[in-house]
Amino acid sequence: MVFAKANLAQDAVSSSRRCAACLGHLRTAPVCAHHTARSYRATQKALPHPHAVRMSASAKLQSETELFLEKLEEESAEVSITAPDFRSQLVQLEDQAMKQLLHDKERGDPKGWAQAQHHIQTAKLQRTRLTREIEDLKSTIMQADMEASRDDMDDVADRVPLGGKDTVSICLITGFESFNISLYNKVAKELSGKLPNVRLQVFSDRDLEPKRAQIEAALENADVFFGSLLFDYDQVEWLKARVDQIPVRLVFESALELMSSTQIGTFQMGASGGKSKGPPPAVKKLLGLFGSQREEDRMVGYLSFLKIGPKLLKFLPGQKAKDLRNWLTVYSYWNQGGQSNVVSMFAHLVDQYFKPTGVAPAKLLETPATGCLHPDFQGFFASPAQYIKWYNQHGPLGSDPTHPTVAVLLYRKHVITEQLYIGQLISCMEAQGVRPIPIFINGIEAHTVVRDLLTSTSEQASKSSKPTLKADAVAVDAVVSTIGFPLVGGPAGTMEGGRQADVAKAILTAKNIPYMVAAPLLIQDMASWSRDGIAGLQSVVLYSLPELDGAIDTVPLGGLVGDNIFLVSERVDRLSQRIKKWVHLRRSQPQERKVAILLYGFPPGVGATGTAALLNVPASLAQLLEQLQQQGYDLGPAVSAGSVDGEAIVTALKMQEEQRAIYEGKAGVEKRGAGEAEAFGAVAVAAEVDHTRLKGMLTYPPEWGPTEWGPIPFLPEPDVLVSSMERQWGDLAAYRGIATSASGSAVVSGIRLGNVWIGVQPALGVEGDPMRLLFDRDLTPHPQYAAFYKWLQQDFQADAVVHFGMHGTVEWLPGAPLGNSGLSWSDVLLGDMPNVYVYAANNPSESILAKRRGYGTIVSHNVPPYARAGLYKQLATLKGLVEEYREKPEANQTLRAPIIQNLAQTGLDRDCPFRSPSADSDAEPELLTAESAQGVSEDEFSEYVSRIYQYLQVVETRLFSEGLHVLGQPPAPDKLGQYLEAYFGDSLSPEAVEVVSNSNGESLDAIKAKLQRIYLQSETSTSGSRGQEEEQKVSEAVQIKGLLHQNTEEMRSILRALNGEYIEPQAGGDLLRDGAGVLPTGRNIHALDPYRMPSQAALERGAAAAQAILKAHRDANNGTYPETVAVNLWGLDAIKTKGESVAIVLYLVGARPLREATGRVARYQLIPLEELGGRPRVDVLCNMSGIFRDSFQNVVELLDDLFKRAGQASEPADRNFIRKHSSAMTQQGLANSWARLFSNPAGDYGSMVNERVGSSQWENGSELGDTWASRNAFSYGRGSERGTARPELLEALLSTTDRVVQEIDSVEYGLTDIQEYYANTGALKKAAENARKDGKSVACSIVETFGKDATPQELSDVLRLEYRSKLLNPKWAQAMADQGSGGAFEISQRMTAMIGWGATTGFAEKWVFDQAAETYALNPEMADKLRKNNPQAFSNLLKRMLEASGRGMWSPDEATLEQLKSMYSDMDAQLEGVNT
Repeated sequence: MVFAKANLAQDAVSSSRRCAACLGHLRTAPVCAHHTARSYRATQKALPHPHAVRMSASAKLQSETELFLEKLEEESAEVSITAPDFRSQLVQLEDQAMKQLLHDKERGDPKGWAQAQHHIQTAKLQRTRLTREIEDLKSTIMQADMEASRDDMDDVADRVPLGGKDTVSICLITGFESFNISLYNKVAKELSGKLPNVRLQVFSDRDLEPKRAQIEAALENADVFFGSLLFDYDQVEWLKARVDQIPVRLVFESALELMSSTQIGTFQMGASGGKSKGPPPAVKKLLGLFGSQREEDRMVGYLSFLKIGPKLLKFLPGQKAKDLRNWLTVYSYWNQGGQSNVVSMFAHLVDQYFKPTGVAPAKLLETPATGCLHPDFQGFFASPAQYIKWYNQHGPLGSDPTHPTVAVLLYRKHVITEQLYIGQLISCMEAQGVRPIPIFINGIEAHTVVRDLLTSTSEQASKSSKPTLKADAVAVDAVVSTIGFPLVGGPAGTMEGGRQADVAKAILTAKNIPYMVAAPLLIQDMASWSRDGIAGLQSVVLYSLPELDGAIDTVPLGGLVGDNIFLVSERVDRLSQRIKKWVHLRRSQPQERKVAILLYGFPPGVGATGTAALLNVPASLAQLLEQLQQQGYDLGPAVSAGSVDGEAIVTALKMQEEQRAIYEGKAGVEKRGAGEAEAFGAVAVAAEVDHTRLKGMLTYPPEWGPTEWGPIPFLPEPDVLVSSMERQWGDLAAYRGIATSASGSAVVSGIRLGNVWIGVQPALGVEGDPMRLLFDRDLTPHPQYAAFYKWLQQDFQADAVVHFGMHGTVEWLPGAPLGNSGLSWSDVLLGDMPNVYVYAANNPSESILAKRRGYGTIVSHNVPPYARAGLYKQLATLKGLVEEYREKPEANQTLRAPIIQNLAQTGLDRDCPFRSPSADSDAEPELLTAESAQGVSEDEFSEYVSRIYQYLQVVETRLFSEGLHVLGQPPAPDKLGQYLEAYFGDSLSPEAVEVVSNSNGESLDAIKAKLQRIYLQSETSTSGSRGQEEEQKVSEAVQIKGLLHQNTEEMRSILRALNGEYIEPQAGGDLLRDGAGVLPTGRNIHALDPYRMPSQAALERGAAAAQAILKAHRDANNGTYPETVAVNLWGLDAIKTKGESVAIVLYLVGARPLREATGRVARYQLIPLEELGGRPRVDVLCNMSGIFRDSFQNVVELLDDLFKRAGQASEPADRNFIRKHSSAMTQQGLANSWARLFSNPAGDYGSMVNERVGSSQWENGSELGDTWASRNAFSYGRGSERGTARPELLEALLSTTDRVVQEIDSVEYGLTDIQEYYANTGALKKAAENARKDGKSVACSIVETFGKDATPQELSDVLRLEYRSKLLNPKWAQAMADQGSGGAFEISQRMTAMIGWGATTGFAEKWVFDQAAETYALNPEMADKLRKNNPQAFSNLLKRMLEASGRGMWSPDEATLEQLKSMYSDMDAQLEGVNT
């Protein structure tokens, strides 16, 4: 233990002044981060110290702690074993003993073991919550101390002499400019001296809760209200209700609702009573003369008018013009900022509207609206051209062309208030070898600066017209915005939801350089970033809105401590190095670049290597490698067009996964070679990274201190990452685990083609032991995972990395949920490498994580073509029998028996049970037999046969995704026809589909003429109406065809990204639901504006679905409403449906969105009970995916607020189940009884149920329900509710849950296609059944939102429909099997999902397993194909069938079972390398 190192002790302020809060971090931060390095104090000396508050109370505690630690050091020195060695040995002994105890308990008392697990999990979660509450309490105490300290120093209002009725009282409340609080307090002090009759009281928006009574009193007595940058809806509403009676109201750059309160004399922003609002007509006309005629430049023109307006208005008569002139004068003083200007602003206001002061306001001290600056230059430069001319001669990096030149957009307010971080930012970037061009702007001029004053080599080489580009525009290599917000509109465009994103896209496309956003946090503080990640509106400003413009690589640069902005220079270093890497791609030749392409192999051991969702990886990889070779990349001499075999590369990579090869290390991998891939020059390569080297790779420089880390709550030791890893995996020197050689080194292996390296991303390391996540919240990647990425950075020295398909795991690693820091593993392992991430266009949800946590520049790819399921085997036979019967029912009565027999054999009897019209409505439907069917009347049986026929039509026309997509490949005419037929359905004739699909460069008019000839010649045409509507459809079809043919953009965009070029942004989605707007692919996809959820269309569709859910439940439960409905809120379906799942929640609760004037949703408002038509408010348990939780934090907070108000509403308990349950929980002593939003721990993802199913580590479904509950017991909402463990509250809600609701958002992935549905929906259903004491089954509604009909269906019905139309369908099976190793893996994974559904919901119908075995295992041709394409996947398929039999889900006949066992044994031997 080294509590006081000599070098740190010299710089420490005083041992008695170390922060009490830091004592809790002695293991990782022995010295307070804010009282060590003299250099840090020097840079921040002008700021009040963030921890310099009352700490005398902790002095005794600290002194005793130091004495104890010193004694411990002395005693430790006498012991030969080191502390880390002793801890490692102790952990190993404890693990061995604990494992034996747990094994004995599990085998001896299974039921008691399960109960013990449940109690242990609950206790640990309770401990987690209590620990967090203690931390929050400490933080609250610290904050209170800081507030008190600030009040002692700065609150001059109490010292201002009151002047009776002659006193002018001003109440100032500021929002997002809290950095100006100290300035405003200085203004108050100066005013008290110059104008004793003026009393200025200063508050920030953060004071509105703790100082509400004080603020209310100030407003009540105020003569002037001054507000700025206030946006929070609740705060705005509260203020608006209290400021209307104040004579003078000035609100700048805030929510429109509050700005409309502005009044100064006769000038009003939002006049009432028929009076005109805003400026007089003459002024409005004058306004129109400023700025260009471009729509996007209007706000810039407005700023120009604000500057010149007061002078022009002198010549306009009338009081209103005079008042407007005064308003503009006040705004000018405020906008220019600085103490002198703000004092003059209030002096001018008092002089004009109250009592002459006799003090002439000082002349306005102006700072240019835009300009450039540098710490080494006194004053400002008028333009980037002037700046760069000076910099080339006098700047630290001069004109050296090797350093990238980067435009850095700065917030002008920070410049004029002389925020220290700006100079530090510029100096840090220069220290990293980046030439910054710091350009300050108000915010709204960002696009004009980039468009007109900056250029690039790409733009200069372009021959397109550039009418606004200045002749002296400066060429830059990248643009970095430290402001956030949209590029067009800036803060003024914040609530416009990307209204001008197309303009920004056009500007940035013309520049064709990287556009990044990196800014200090101005809405939340450093402590909350460190603890919870970036949240709420801060995440929208920094991530959501800039992503609409195509921003990449967002890096938070620092944040608030108190009211001051601090910089984290370590983050500036990360930004600078990433910029340099991107610019290196732009400047280097392709043959010089080293590129690492990463494939995936998750989960291990089941044939997943070289697969990705919806993508044929081997074929796509071959295409990419050949394109790279054509572009000049060095792939070796043997690569030529058509020579690369992607399957051979995947096979070679699988050879490297053999444990014997890994055990032998580098030599073992390389001697096995690359197999058939050697024919085109591929070479097997490997490296060993020993523990010493790995520690060095993960250790920060020893000299790093507060200067680098900034004012985070603790000071990390240099080996903080190594320590965390060793706590998780043991002493690295002794580690022998995942992918380690006999010597203990981490083995990194791959295939090399010249300068291109291809490898498989390592497994996460928890697959074999998924229960670890239940008991350990502090996971790190395993040593080989870290060594893999660090080797790519430091040894291979990759210029870029390509993550090939959806999706990898690096972006899911532990760390801040949002807002990477130097301690986020994703940031540590990706380092400075540009990350080009190939992703399916229909998944904007998870791609957000890849973009934000994984620095991914997304390149989207299309989904496979759609196809109709059709009918096959017995389904086709049944349809024939039904059609024959319906032709002549009276003559075909003998067909009753075969119809019923086929119905039973296909399992359709459960989907189409017989219900006699004369039976009681509550009676259970009947499953007819061949015998009982004879007793049914002819009319009743005919009606029954009609229902069967209708259901067969549903199966026959159901869509599925056929095969896998090949990157950059346009669809052939037949596949194009499938896209069009699926999109248009019956609205476009088959003839039109065929003509458009097969057209080859023909014009739209030629296509239409050809169709008309076909229609005239064919009397049997099925086209129906051929009027204007069809012409429009044909036009749309031609457009879609053209966009689909642009699939080539996928490959082009990867190549452009590897050139360091700008990749155009586009909303993610799929063609069927979102239309042509999601095409073409090859784009940097983003999500929707979270402040507009749900959209109006989503609100209507969600309400209709919820209404149908309630009806279905009441029909099945004697008219009873469900008390609690569990609704899964997933990021993907929320994005694609624009919030239909949220709308379902709102309808059930009885609420509607309340929108601001900009369209932003500000609150979810309770609908009065009398408007609900007599139904009650239904309680809702919201289970959020990690993506939804992190991406829509504003929605989470709005929902939390809704549930709190519903729980506290004065309504009868039988009409408000939320209040009923909340009251009961409060009586049980549960805190936050209105909490209804649950998810995984902060920064963590997944229920781990699929991991347990995949590894077969479960005994019964109840265990899986408990696993789900343990992983989802964390509550989220407003304030500090950021992942608080509340297992008791979750269990109480589960115990009242009657129904679960799940949305399906795409054709590509249904319930049976992926593991996540059973792992969440199925396991949630089981968890609710575990919690219920009445043994009642919990129902489940499935809402398929990808089509026009979103009528909810029961879970079992959808499962049967999906199995029939896809997995058991020979058409689907053959198309997937034809996709090689990836197709075999997809089939195999659906067999695993069958086990998952059986485990969690008990769905295990014999006909499903029978037909699956017949289709894939017992069909010799299919079995041989799967075995050859992917032996591991075929082995897993057989294993799952045997597992189903062993667990009692399936009872095959003895011959089938023996055959499956024999085949599995053969596969096992084959995989072990034994000849069979």
